[in-house]
Amino acid sequence: MKRPVRLGLTVALGVALADWLSKYAVLYLINLPARQNIPILPFLDLTMVWNRGVSFGMLQTDSGYGRAALIGFTLAISIAVLVWLWRNHDILNAIALGGILGGALGNIYDRLVYGAVADFFDFHVLGYHWYVFNVADAGISVGVILLLIRAFWVGDEVNEADK
Repeated sequence: MKRPVRLGLTVALGVALADWLSKYAVLYLINLPARQNIPILPFLDLTMVWNRGVSFGMLQTDSGYGRAALIGFTLAISIAVLVWLWRNHDILNAIALGGILGGALGNIYDRLVYGAVADFFDFHVLGYHWYVFNVADAGISVGVILLLIRAFWVGDEVNEADK
């Protein structure tokens, strides 16, 4: 197996494990569903939100068909990312794709087990609250940002050096 593929799969496993462990802690050790909100820092709360939609809470669905469609869509994206990772030769792309894959797997697990994705990080500044998210969402977001950096700001010399 190529080095970038191993690295990407390692990142995916790390993101998925961090997501699962953080959700276990929030759901069962802290019991956030019963407590709903725990202030941590002046700009960070743990706030329990069950996301039955996609990113940023769009396309909310409570039906079994809707949940199955979201799981199927996320699985299709995961397979496409895995194929992309397998064909990839670039280290930065491998890290990015691993973050996206690990995050997708973490959120698929939630939909299968809980019927919705457990979100709980609530950053806020001066009364403005960002979207509540989890470790999987962070892995996906960082992965997409790294892909954009790789596509627009890093030259081909990095790609050649990583082969």
